[in-house]
Order: sequence, then structure tokens, then C-alpha cells
Amino acid sequence: QVQVVESGGGLVQPGGSLRLSCAASGSIFSIVAMGWYRQAPGKQREWVATIITGATESNYADSVKGRFTVSRDSARNTIYLQMNTLKPEDTAVYYCNANIQASGAPYAKEYWGQGTQVTVSS
Repeated sequence: QVQVVESGGGLVQPGGSLRLSCAASGSIFSIVAMGWYRQAPGKQREWVATIITGATESNYADSVKGRFTVSRDSARNTIYLQMNTLKPEDTAVYYCNANIQASGAPYAKEYWGQGTQVTVSS
């Protein structure tokens, strides 16, 4: 069984910073990629950033490029999303997405966390 759990959301003022964490645990054979999505009220879930195992660079949506940074602690199967210069339009539930091959499984599949609320407001 594989689990993905986010933490670190909260309320922050515009221009502020916040760091989210996402930890994968359980019977993990390999992690192909991990990343972040977000869903604002009344909108569809959108991709934010991805970090691929073995890649030298991460990928970001244009709306967060230059403000958000995704990093990974491989030893802990954890990724982080450092969010700087936050804007009210960044308000959303942030979800962690992981492409993981579980132990004994023939291929990798997607896992989602439960989401963590980020609210940017004065």
C-alpha cells in the first residue's frame, strides 16, 4: 500500500511565502515523478509543477514560474513546494501527485494526496 500525504498549507498575506511538503510512504519500489496540482473554487484542477526522478530540471506552469520552486529529498521520498511572492490568485487546494511503482507491481501508477488549503489574503 502506498500513501501520499501533504502538509504545510495555511493563510498567508499577499507577497508572503509558504512551503508545502508531500511525503510518499509504504511499499515503494520506485518513484518515477512527483508534483503538485491545485484547484481553486469553481475551477478545474490545474498542474503546477513536476519533478522527475533523474532529471536535472523541474517543470513549472507559466503562472508560477519564477515564484515557486519544487525540490526533493529522495532519502525521505518527500518533495517540497516553496511558494514565494504569493498572490490572491494562488488561493486553492494544493494536491500532491506521485507516479510510483509499488513493490511487486508490474508498472507505476498515479497516487494523489488529500490536498492542503492555501489561502492568500490580507
